[in-house]
Amino acid sequence: MSKWLDNAIFYEIYPQSFNDTNADGIGDFHGIIEKLDYIKELGCNAIWINPCFLSPFGDAGYDVADYCRVAPRYGTNEDLKQVFEEAHKRNMHVLLDLVPGHTSVEHSWFKESMKAEKNEFTDRYIWTNSIWESPEGMASLRGISDRDGSCAINFFSHQPALNYGFYQPDPEKPWQQSFDDKGPQATLAAMEDVMRFWLNMGCDGFRVDMAGSLVKNDPEGKGTIRLWQQVRKFLDAEFPDAAMVSEWGEPDKSLLGGFHMDFLLHFGPSHYNDLFRCDEPFFSKRGKGDISAFVETYKKNYEKTARKGLICIPSGNHDMDRLSRRLQCDELKIAFAFLLSMPGAPFIYYGDEIGMRYVEGLKSVEGGYNRTGSRSPMQWDDSTNAGFSTAPSNDLYIPMDPNKNRPTAKASIENPDSLYHEIKKLIQIRQSHESLKSRGTIEFVYAKKDQYPLAYLRESENEKILVVINPSAQAQSFDYNCTFKETIYSFGGEANAENQIVTIPGQSVGFYRI
Repeated sequence: MSKWLDNAIFYEIYPQSFNDTNADGIGDFHGIIEKLDYIKELGCNAIWINPCFLSPFGDAGYDVADYCRVAPRYGTNEDLKQVFEEAHKRNMHVLLDLVPGHTSVEHSWFKESMKAEKNEFTDRYIWTNSIWESPEGMASLRGISDRDGSCAINFFSHQPALNYGFYQPDPEKPWQQSFDDKGPQATLAAMEDVMRFWLNMGCDGFRVDMAGSLVKNDPEGKGTIRLWQQVRKFLDAEFPDAAMVSEWGEPDKSLLGGFHMDFLLHFGPSHYNDLFRCDEPFFSKRGKGDISAFVETYKKNYEKTARKGLICIPSGNHDMDRLSRRLQCDELKIAFAFLLSMPGAPFIYYGDEIGMRYVEGLKSVEGGYNRTGSRSPMQWDDSTNAGFSTAPSNDLYIPMDPNKNRPTAKASIENPDSLYHEIKKLIQIRQSHESLKSRGTIEFVYAKKDQYPLAYLRESENEKILVVINPSAQAQSFDYNCTFKETIYSFGGEANAENQIVTIPGQSVGFYRI
């Protein structure tokens, strides 16, 4: 087990939008190295880098053309190795984004699989036996080569689905192979080779894209769990310290499969969007939100994972609206007090620490569509292109936020009351209290439907901390018998506990040792 995950605070880097050091309008590895001290100073000790492998970039790099070669626009394999080395010098860890479910149509595996003649890649992807037959429940590519059959795709039409087999193959469809068949096992072995390549290079592990979707016709996830258990055996034997974080959204399944933590999805049944990204977010000062469904779902997952609580809640990522699209100023500070006091490793999306905005009305770039507004270049200072790049503005990968009042890292660092400094303070507090770290237990004390505040108890062997969060503008109270022994953190005003009632002012947060 990777013990460093117990106190990991992740910073997500979307490499093409982070820091450009060669004036081509696109971020690069040297740009990441240049800003490692900034990330460390904030308090983050781990980095997740979005896909940076060779790609035609029809889906921002999630359409991989070669898993073992980085995209030249970011640098070389040697440059990425240097990112690992420089991070390690600062006692930081790096996860790469592994995309095991599909490749680009430009991958050499797919080009070989399209050939009519049988070869070692014939079964690397999911192909039906006839051009007239589509894989049930999946879109497909057809009529693209001399090979007879239709090839299943994941999401975009240029992302053919890799073949890890079917949990319950249909005997009347011989092209549906089982997980144990030669083709699916060769696919998994090839993906293990990819992991082996980067772990030997110095990578500390992987965040795995859509980890729960690999084995098909697997409604309960049993086949996919078995697949990841096989990977776990490989890692335990060769790379026991490699960290694995899944994008699955079902921690009871991902942890059983051998992942260390599960990344909460912003779609599906989690109710994550109830917090920050709906018409009336819970963290809005209007006080019209509802967190109860999120908490109930979280509690169910928490119990399913034997109360391990290894559920990662991100501030956002490249697929979501930025937090600041619906929350501003103190609302953002209160939201981060929640994110940085929950179990599991927190993930901070680049720029969220300074309140970067969702840029409205941008033309889609590299398959971003409505997501493009959350992928604009990082705003470092008030120089050309906000310090992101010295390229002409028309050459930027995505246009900058044009607002003259756009936030910057430099201004945020210089302002002691900024969101940046509140996050930095919250990280320091989290890291100095075992009960607030990833493995401290959680018990929800107050999370009523359509009511405020939210209160939960974080506990370790030697400490109990009551977290009380009131995003609404009005003071709120709830019944709870406790005595505050120490105020560990407060923002917006302190709560008080009297006569078995806790009362907290409007738009405030407190962490209290009880």
